[in-house]
Amino acid sequence: MKSEKTENTERKAPLFRTTNYILMAVGFVLLILGYLLLRGGQVADPNTFDGEIFNTRRLVVAPILMFLGIVVEGFAIMWHPRKKSETEPEA
Repeated sequence: MKSEKTENTERKAPLFRTTNYILMAVGFVLLILGYLLLRGGQVADPNTFDGEIFNTRRLVVAPILMFLGIVVEGFAIMWHPRKKSETEPEA
C-alpha cells in the first residue's frame, strides 16, 4: 500500500523564479541608493542654518529613486511569466 504522502507529492512550480529575484535585488539597490543620497546635511553647531539641506539631491533625486525602488519591488513580486499553452498555435 502506498501512503497518502507519496501519492500527493507533486512537484509544484516555485513561487518566485530567477527573474523575480533579480528584479527584487534591483529594487533593493534603488532603495538603498535613495536612502544614501537622502542622508547628510549635519551641522556641527545646531544654532547655525545650513542651506545644504534643501539641495536637489535630497529633495528630488533621492525620493524619485526610492519611489522607483518600491515600484520595481512591487513589480518583481507580482510578475509571473506566461506559460505556452499546448493548444495555442505558435506564431
